[in-house]
Amino acid sequence: MAFVDLETLEEREIAPGFRARFVHTPNVTISFWRVAAGSVLPSHRHAHEQVTNVLSGRFEMTVAGETQTAVPGMTVVIPQNAEHGGRALTDCYILDVFYPVRDDYR
Repeated sequence: MAFVDLETLEEREIAPGFRARFVHTPNVTISFWRVAAGSVLPSHRHAHEQVTNVLSGRFEMTVAGETQTAVPGMTVVIPQNAEHGGRALTDCYILDVFYPVRDDYR
């Protein structure tokens, strides 16, 4: 699967206001999120490394107690087991990469 038309992938609501399409490789999961303004991602942690890129919108994110507003052009690097959460200040389009693969998102 070298080329993927994201619009052909099922979009799933993983949490209220968080809808995603997923691409899985043998080593990573890539998620493309549409997040509604005002939606809250409760604080949580997982064994996966996560790299978050806000492609459009403004997303306030807290990682290990530090809070910043992520905007297009920023990358947020979340280490394994780091507590993190956030909220969409506007409608957002976000790209996340997880290592290793998120089997729970298959």
